[in-house]
Amino acid sequence: MTTATPLLQDHDRVFGFAIPARDSRGRVVRLGPLLDAILAAHAYPPVLAACLAEALVLCALMGSLLKGRDDQLTLQAQSEDGPVRLLVADWRAGALRGYCEPRDGMALPEAGEATLEALFGSGHLAITFDIAESGQRYQGIVPLEGASLAAAVERYFAASEQLPTLVRVAIALGADGAGGAVAGGLLLQHLPEGEEGRERLHVRLDHPEWEHVSIMGGSVSDTELADRGLQLEEIVWRLFHEESEIRATGSWHLTRGCRCSVEHFETVLARFPKQERRDMANDDGIIVVDCAFCSKLFEIQD
Repeated sequence: MTTATPLLQDHDRVFGFAIPARDSRGRVVRLGPLLDAILAAHAYPPVLAACLAEALVLCALMGSLLKGRDDQLTLQAQSEDGPVRLLVADWRAGALRGYCEPRDGMALPEAGEATLEALFGSGHLAITFDIAESGQRYQGIVPLEGASLAAAVERYFAASEQLPTLVRVAIALGADGAGGAVAGGLLLQHLPEGEEGRERLHVRLDHPEWEHVSIMGGSVSDTELADRGLQLEEIVWRLFHEESEIRATGSWHLTRGCRCSVEHFETVLARFPKQERRDMANDDGIIVVDCAFCSKLFEIQD
């Protein structure tokens, strides 16, 4: 009797590539156990788990575009009146973290009706790039409009970066929140002036090279993006194997990136006046800090 070789699963990784003849670059990502670990910090209902999963995929896709090891990308969706009050996710050096906070007393939409308006009402999406070497911060803000966060990110790149961009995200949650969630995504961009780019007066969505790349990229299926047994490189090859060259530009292993610790919170609390710290403390003189990202409690002796 022969034993079947276990299927090699590809998850918690970003693969970067370029198509030189089309002046385009891309990223493809798949999250697995990492996604389970982040979602397990809170008892999210499926519609919120899917929303956070999408945000984490987008952070991985965009964060991997950053050049500096300590550069950080933060995605924050904030609502004024919707069922979801706040959604935050970030990337730094391949480490992801995120959480989602519903608004008390408001019913969440059903999964099939979870448009951005249904989730956030009136709100905005802020995308922030923190560049470690220069200390500079760049931020773009777009309204939370449309069917998905991926669509909002496409609008951000068109409006703020003047880069034609296509984003696709697929999510498959585990049954009854029992784990086994998987989420994948693809990002494509047109860079007719090279990787660094030059000043762009407008986005040419009708550029023939970009039109070809976006049509091919848009043909990727949710099944392909969420198939753990399908290597990320194979997805790119399926989409663009007719190109004269597909150039690998990097591969990033992803980890859970909550940076909470007693030392971190002691540093943060030290910035507050002594009387304010006393007001925060309980009867035993201890300040209890709840980390929203990992849901752990930290006791800080004032």
